[in-house]
Amino acid sequence: MALGAALAGLLLTATAVSPEAVTAAPGPCGPTIYKSNGTPWRCTFADDFSGSALDGRKWLPQRTATTGMRVGRECLVNSGRNVAVSGGRLHLTTRKEAAWFRCKSPFGSYSSQWTSGGVTTNGRFAQTYGRFEFRAKFPAAKVRGLQGALWLYPTKMTYGAWPASGEIDVAEFYSQYPDRTIPYIHYRSSSRGSPVTNLSCKLDPSVFHTYVAVWTPRSITISNDGVVCVSHTIKPAGGLFRHLTAPQPFDQPFAVLITQVLGTGTNAFKSTATPLPATTDVDWVRVWS
Repeated sequence: MALGAALAGLLLTATAVSPEAVTAAPGPCGPTIYKSNGTPWRCTFADDFSGSALDGRKWLPQRTATTGMRVGRECLVNSGRNVAVSGGRLHLTTRKEAAWFRCKSPFGSYSSQWTSGGVTTNGRFAQTYGRFEFRAKFPAAKVRGLQGALWLYPTKMTYGAWPASGEIDVAEFYSQYPDRTIPYIHYRSSSRGSPVTNLSCKLDPSVFHTYVAVWTPRSITISNDGVVCVSHTIKPAGGLFRHLTAPQPFDQPFAVLITQVLGTGTNAFKSTATPLPATTDVDWVRVWS
């Protein structure tokens, strides 16, 4: 997940594209979707959160205690108060707890008063290339302090520690930017003439939108409601990293993650100003190959 400070100064314009053709035949991923070459995408993963609990065959809750995962001062926990399924949706919530507590982490425990929720398919599902779709909405907050993300992350650090092995942020929400979500493709990229992010994908994050990443051996394209935000040609940087060639590092299996946390950096959480509880809601996640 990219930090707000790393995003300054990049302003691009989103462009409309023709939607992919669909048919009325429903399946686990909804109606069949066809690629530009006329062949159908094949559904490989789908969850519409129609049950009353998180499907453990597909997801694992993210826990700071086991992974060290955190962005701000929150503690990611496996609790029904933070990770819940109801009404056909997944709900990930950041809360202020009544008392301070010690949050355990492999990198050292720390004091916190805030718990958060996140889920991952790591150990359950991962895929190299394909079409990844999220239908989601983020908290209705207009002050700094909250961050949410729909993202893809490698199951192994094949090419080294972050960002060398890659990360695909399909949509990140920073409450300091309440009128947009931000996509970001992380790796050591030459990126000349091929943007890895876009600060101009404006929409209302607090209502449902469909966020899509189409990942091929050549490129990664991210769109919101059918409008392209980033179209990036994979091109690893030279210099010390010239041993990598496209599609590296994006030639490995990536898991699907959804996270709701506190902000940091220029989007830092302020306990007296940031509204809590804050929830990211997800209607569905669908993946095709």
